[in-house]
Amino acid sequence: MATLYDLLGVSDDASDADIKRAYRRAAMKAHPDRNMGREASAHAQFQEIKEAYAILSDPTQRSVYDAVYAEEMVRLAREQEEEARLQEVARQEAYARHVCVAMRFAEQGYNRDVVFGALLAGDCETQLAGHIADGALALHLSRQADNAMPRDAREPDEAMQASTSHSVGDEESQKADDRRHANLLSAIWHGMFGLHP
Repeated sequence: MATLYDLLGVSDDASDADIKRAYRRAAMKAHPDRNMGREASAHAQFQEIKEAYAILSDPTQRSVYDAVYAEEMVRLAREQEEEARLQEVARQEAYARHVCVAMRFAEQGYNRDVVFGALLAGDCETQLAGHIADGALALHLSRQADNAMPRDAREPDEAMQASTSHSVGDEESQKADDRRHANLLSAIWHGMFGLHP
């Protein structure tokens, strides 16, 4: 956003003498008589320069302008921060959608090329699509390997506990096993996809 200071080509802490010099220089450069063939645009620019000088050369008007300008800059900065925050939220939501698509295709048994293609079809960037496809397939394969492993081989201590405990102990043991399994999957998930709880 161009300011009155920008129109004259000075900084916002310029002295009155600097503003006067800058005005004369800018007015001579933009004067319609010096801009043959583009008199209309030169006249408009010349008027803007005159108005800028009228405000900045008057101490009262200049202080009001500076206060309003500072307030506007704060407002614009807040708007930009909010816009950046909303863009980040949208980016994270899109990332989560892409991961869900990749996991769904991986769990249906599709190979990397199909998972990668599905991500590209969903407007995922190429490099990110490759990263997510690799991670989703690796996670799916680790789940399959974990499920294919006999229960005794997965948790040898639990197998011993199960043989000595009653049905209530079996239920608690199963819950503990489910928690460990969920924690492992969560750790793998966050490690591969960079998501944090």
